[in-house]
Parts: sequence; structure tokens; C-alpha cells
Amino acid sequence: MKLKTILMLLALAVLLVVPLLMHRPSGDEEIFGGSDGQAQEEITRIAPDYEPWFEPLFEPPSGEIESMLFTLQAALGAGFIGYYLGTRRKKKPAQ
Repeated sequence: MKLKTILMLLALAVLLVVPLLMHRPSGDEEIFGGSDGQAQEEITRIAPDYEPWFEPLFEPPSGEIESMLFTLQAALGAGFIGYYLGTRRKKKPAQ
């Protein structure tokens, strides 16, 4: 391997690992908590008597599984868009 490739892979590894090490959750805070939970806490703080209009159809067992499902949804969407743009470009005549 070239030195440039090795350095880029090392930099990528650092960019992936360092953010995970920087934030240490305290107590009952979820590691992969999202903005939905923060919004729910803020709504409860502002209007304690607020009642949601409906309940979720599916409640994942943990925040990690919810995060995984969200990531899977994003990956499928990105794959679909990439496939569509690739086939569209292929059909376009070269100029």
C-alpha cells in the first residue's frame, strides 16, 4: 500500500473513534439518544399536562436498535437515490 493510503485510513479511523471516546454518558443517559427524547423532555417541562395525539406503532426495545433502524433507513434511501442517479446518468447521451 502507498503511504498516502495508509495515512488516509489512519485518519479515517481517528475520525470514527475519537468522537465516541469524547462523550461519556452519565447515569441513565443513553449513549445513542436522539433529539426526539430531548424534545419530549422539553415539552414535558413546558407543559406537564400535555397528552400526545397518538402512540407509536412500533417501539424498539432499546435506543441502540432504534438508532440501527434509523441508520438502515438512511442507507436504503441513499442507495436508492444513488442507483436512480446512476441509471439516469447512464441513459443520458454523452455530449
